[in-house]
Amino acid sequence: MSRRDDVLRELGLGPIWRLRRPAAESVVAAASPIPSAASPAAALPAHDRSESIAQLAWDDLDAAIRSCTACALCRARKQAVPGVGDVNADWLFVGEGPGAEEDERGEPFVGQAGKLLDAMLAAIDLKRGDNVYIANAVKCRPPGNRTPEPEETAACWPFLQRQIDLLRPKLIVALGRPAAQTLLQSEIKISAARGRRFDYRGIPLVVTYHPAYLLRNLPDKAKAWEDLCFMRRLMEGQ
Repeated sequence: MSRRDDVLRELGLGPIWRLRRPAAESVVAAASPIPSAASPAAALPAHDRSESIAQLAWDDLDAAIRSCTACALCRARKQAVPGVGDVNADWLFVGEGPGAEEDERGEPFVGQAGKLLDAMLAAIDLKRGDNVYIANAVKCRPPGNRTPEPEETAACWPFLQRQIDLLRPKLIVALGRPAAQTLLQSEIKISAARGRRFDYRGIPLVVTYHPAYLLRNLPDKAKAWEDLCFMRRLMEGQ
């Protein structure tokens, strides 16, 4: 059995599936500054915070994220989770926020949802860390893994914007509704957004299900495979 068949079985699709080859920007600044001497954004007035973050290089951005206290999520976290992967990646995958294992280890998508994401990547000949960067809409774990509140995603939005500016990916993949709504700054329904090409400041953006959702809703794995094929076609068309 081929590696592709193994991967598709992991996705719950079986070997019959084969890959066929043929937002307006709106930043709401958080109310408090970043209290860290490691970051040039430290001790700035709130209205200057987004502008300061937009000037950070990777190392300073990572330090600013890890020391951020701009929203209430910092109070219960063990550590912030900036992101992981190839900083020259063509593919950017954005999830909702860290879970318990991510909060423990400091890396996004390391639990069961992370294993499924790795299988999804492998299904289109990708792998974590190789031309792929993975981040989240919020960088600290929401208590009980609840959906992030608007003020929490707003506080992290400048960080995600800067990550995208530094990466300059060829494709952004929003994993789940919170990530899609953060990136597009508008209300989104996954069922209506799937299979469409959106635009983030000139970068193609597509929307699919979050792997954690797919673990709870196995029949939708087939739809996720369709989305993966759509992503690959978009990339091949560039």
